[in-house]
Formats: sequence, C-alpha cells, structure tokens
Amino acid sequence: MANLELKHITKRFGKNVLAVKDISLEVHDGEFLVLLGPSGCGKTTTLRMIAGLEEVTTGRIIIDEDDITSLPPWKRNMSMIFQSYAVWPHMTVYQNIAYALKLKGMSKKEIDKTVKEVAEMTDISIYLERYPNQLSGGQRQRVAVARAVAVKPRIFLMDEPLSNLDAILRVYMRTELKEIHKKTKATTIFVTHDQSEAMSLADRIVIMKDGEIIQSGTTDDVYHNS
Repeated sequence: MANLELKHITKRFGKNVLAVKDISLEVHDGEFLVLLGPSGCGKTTTLRMIAGLEEVTTGRIIIDEDDITSLPPWKRNMSMIFQSYAVWPHMTVYQNIAYALKLKGMSKKEIDKTVKEVAEMTDISIYLERYPNQLSGGQRQRVAVARAVAVKPRIFLMDEPLSNLDAILRVYMRTELKEIHKKTKATTIFVTHDQSEAMSLADRIVIMKDGEIIQSGTTDDVYHNS
C-alpha cells in the first residue's frame, strides 16, 4: 500500500502533441481511484507514466515521499493489468502466476503457497493446470488479476481491464475487483471511459479531458455535478 502524488506532470510527444498538461493529483493509501474520460484524453498516458512505461516530460511522481520519476518500471513495485490480458500463452495458469515470484527469488514452497492463495481469491483454482487458450476471456482476466496480486505490489494500475469482456462479464468482474480490493487494501488506479463502471468501482473519480483534470470527487459528487 502506498500514497502516490503527481506533481505538475506534463507529457509531450514530439513538438506538437501535448498529451498531458500540467496535472497534479494525490492518491491516498488504500484508495480505489478511477481516471475517467473519453479516448485520447490522456488517462492511459498518465497511467503509463506512473508505471514507468512512458517518460515524464516535466513534473515529478512521488510514492511515500520517494521520488520515482526516473526509476525503471521493475523498480517501482507496481502491478499493471491491461485490457488485452497479457498472459503468456505458452505457460499454464500456475506458471503465469508463479513466474514473477520466481524472479523475486521466492522458494518453491513460498511460490506454491502464494499461487494457491491468489488462485482461491480470484476463483481460478480449478484452472491452474490449463493454458490460456483453454480459458474464456473472463477467466484469462482473472489470471491477470491473480498474477498482479501475487507479487504484493504497492500500487495496482488497471488500464481498461474489462473493456474486452461482454456486458454480463463486465458487471461480474466489477464485483470481483471490489472484493479483491477489500481483501488486499491496495492503492489502485483504474482507467476507463465507462461512466457506469467508474461509478460502481471508485472511492473517488477523476475526470480528464484534453490532457487535463476537469473534475474530481466521490461518486456522489460526480453524479450530482455531471
């Protein structure tokens, strides 16, 4: 868990494209914050800068008073979940979850215990020996969530993780994500263009447009001022 602060963050692509314009934002320890806005508003670019996948043009990113602006992604202790699932097709579900734990130097016993715990939490225990191509889209997304939870990151970053699922599965996975958040109490930043998704998940919603933050508040605040 962690406090995250963005201080006057700007992202420029080339000379003419200003994707994110001097935004400042604080995300509190254990908060589920949703970045909401239309395609091209800068929300995914903001998330990628937090993850270290995009370089910050100007500004600073602070976690628990540590400046991480220049740190590479693997040193930031964050987990990112993408809309494309991003699970390895040549590995079983068990191996997908265990891989990052091996990189952390955990023992086989610790890895086995952790994999089984997160598999139970995400309701995929019966799929541990299957390969991704043997799973549905919702099951693959739960594997991606389990893998993210397993490494116990300071922050979860989620980029439209439900957008490739059908409507019924999206509603189901919203409930699942809220339950996982309650159990892990992890600081979470979730990007979406879907207002109903934002309303159902968020402790707080930050609305972006044209690279800027135009509104921020609780779901009630946003609902009554939209």
